Amino acid sequence: MNPLADLADACVARLPLHDAVAFEGTVLSNVQMAERTGRLAAGLQAWGVRPGDRVAVVLPNCPELLQVYGALWRIGAVATPALPALTPGEVAHVVSDSGSVALVTCFDRFAAPSAVPVLDLEALVALQEHEPQEPSPREPDDLAALLYTGGTTGRAKGVMLSQGGLLAITAARESVVATAGARTSVVPLPMSHVYGLVTTVSRLHMKAPGLLVLQGRFDAAGWCSLVTKYRAQASSMVPSMLQALLREPLESHDLSSLTYVTSGGAPLPLPVWQEFERRVPGVRLCDGYGCTEATSTVTMNPPGTRRHGSVGLPVPGVSVRISDSGEVLVRSPGVMLGYHLDPDATAQTVIDGWLHTGDVGRLDDDGYLWVVDRTKDVILRGGFNVYPRDVEDVLLAHPAVARAAVVGRPDERLGEEVVAFVSLRAPASAAELLAHCAVLVASTKRPREVHVVDEVPLTSVGKTDRKAARALLAALPPPPTDCP
Repeated sequence: MNPLADLADACVARLPLHDAVAFEGTVLSNVQMAERTGRLAAGLQAWGVRPGDRVAVVLPNCPELLQVYGALWRIGAVATPALPALTPGEVAHVVSDSGSVALVTCFDRFAAPSAVPVLDLEALVALQEHEPQEPSPREPDDLAALLYTGGTTGRAKGVMLSQGGLLAITAARESVVATAGARTSVVPLPMSHVYGLVTTVSRLHMKAPGLLVLQGRFDAAGWCSLVTKYRAQASSMVPSMLQALLREPLESHDLSSLTYVTSGGAPLPLPVWQEFERRVPGVRLCDGYGCTEATSTVTMNPPGTRRHGSVGLPVPGVSVRISDSGEVLVRSPGVMLGYHLDPDATAQTVIDGWLHTGDVGRLDDDGYLWVVDRTKDVILRGGFNVYPRDVEDVLLAHPAVARAAVVGRPDERLGEEVVAFVSLRAPASAAELLAHCAVLVASTKRPREVHVVDEVPLTSVGKTDRKAARALLAALPPPPTDCP
């Protein structure tokens, strides 16, 4: 028994020969992908990788990345991805903390300081000369992936995800998105992140042939070209990607095939949602919610749902409740096995089977989840809770604002004061934006400072990086004492 490998084999046996993966003009069939994955698994096994071994993987989106994941799972090893956007020091931490026996990468900057053997793409091709063998036995509770959190609140922690958890969540996700009828999907998400990983693994559950069109690194014009070329019906994105698309002349591209786009990884601002659907007629933009510790997906809006601002209903098999303090709690087969080498943090995060997400939210009468903000990001101003996302959404409703980040500045009188950083797509002054907020935001919540920057800081996976925004704020001189 090997749950992930068995499902991959069943998928090849169940579906007819079809185009499965497209990348930079090359298209591989499902049979070609399976054959290369099987040979690579045998090669890695001959090279010395054993069941349970961790192997760090730092690759951009490409067919080889999918093959490496499949090969590692086939021999019972543990995929330990790291984003190419990380620094060499951050990757070295992943390699060291995970105890990886090897590093698979195509980037010289990561290979140079590595303390373990490095396999590049040429080495992987050479390993594919071996004859495929039967999958190594694994159980549903066995570790399949070790993913490191972004580290925005400290040193990145390894999140342990099981074979069974990956299977359960990807099946649940596919049961929702399959109703959209999409068969060709553009994948701009980094598959080294849990959202991109689950989006791609879920294709093993498809009941009909489907094509994944991989984008090595997201850029808005390139994404539009891929949708047009392959007549793609679907894509999965993060809000920062959608915001970048809104700066493109979308009307000059033929996006008429596009019917279904999911958004996750960060809150989707309502103005972005509304403008994207207005400018791409016929598309349904559906927000979802999840986290690495829950194997990515907790809730999704079903296709056709028009509940703007909600992150949807729990996917099948997942339960959500709100604690007395307003925190979102999750019980799910995808809840992590724990944090690697950190039982104390695990015990503080998973209590009686419920994952404490650190997010503030509410459930409406129909069971839809509405996420307000991160508990650690809430600004306490004069005894009032100010949720940064509420203020960011108002700023984003201004036609000149491209991105916004709201943080708190320590204040002797009020405890904290509200400060905003914005990047612009059209000229606007800080005074104009403050006046905009004064009309739409209660006086207890509106920002007293707006700083225009070239780029609002983002994490490596496209989320608003409020830790970096707080660092920007700390570097600024203190405001005048008579600031209103």
